[in-house]
Amino acid sequence: MQAILAAAMAAHTVLLSASSPAFVFPGFSSASPARPFHSAIVGQPLRPASSTAKLVSTAAKAKPLVVVAAAKKAVAVLKGNSSVEGVVTLVQEDNGPTTVKVRVTGLTPGLHGFHLHEFGDTTNGCISTGAHFNPNKMTHGAPKDEIRHAGDLGNIVANVDGVAEATIVDNQIPLYGPNSVVGRAFVVHELEDDLGKGGHELSLTTGNAGGRLACGVVGLTPVE
Repeated sequence: MQAILAAAMAAHTVLLSASSPAFVFPGFSSASPARPFHSAIVGQPLRPASSTAKLVSTAAKAKPLVVVAAAKKAVAVLKGNSSVEGVVTLVQEDNGPTTVKVRVTGLTPGLHGFHLHEFGDTTNGCISTGAHFNPNKMTHGAPKDEIRHAGDLGNIVANVDGVAEATIVDNQIPLYGPNSVVGRAFVVHELEDDLGKGGHELSLTTGNAGGRLACGVVGLTPVE
């Protein structure tokens, strides 16, 4: 009887051992008394994915930023109380000189003073555009004179049909910076500008160019 009981207990022990395997966490070796749950990946360095490595490599080889020269363009439409009218376009590349293209119709044949005035205010016609644009506080002169108003652009010449066309390149009427001419006004005058050399009492202020026939405010326009 004791032999039968001992055999039954031995079989029960074997059954429990077979149905209860040791539990092992994924990524870890079997537990041991000395180092329970020891990681199988300890000591292995982390490596960036190939896509990340490529991104870092590309950033390291990036080319320096290239600044493209900027350009600005502006336009003024000239109108007055007379039949005189016209269009003035201005273009400036980066910090270079400004190129001004002028076309005015309805003029009497001959020379007419053409200036940039201080204000873009036409509430009282061309009179409210103020004096010549003169940020450097100079006296009136010719466009190529060292001493001149920035707005002194000389004369335009009308042909027998009363049409004046001109191209002016000037360094003192920028479309950028603190002395930008955007928002100021062009004025076409009745008479010839004596360029400050006529000896008249108005020669050093207006060039004795007479009345204001037409004017237009300078405004930015898209660069084509």
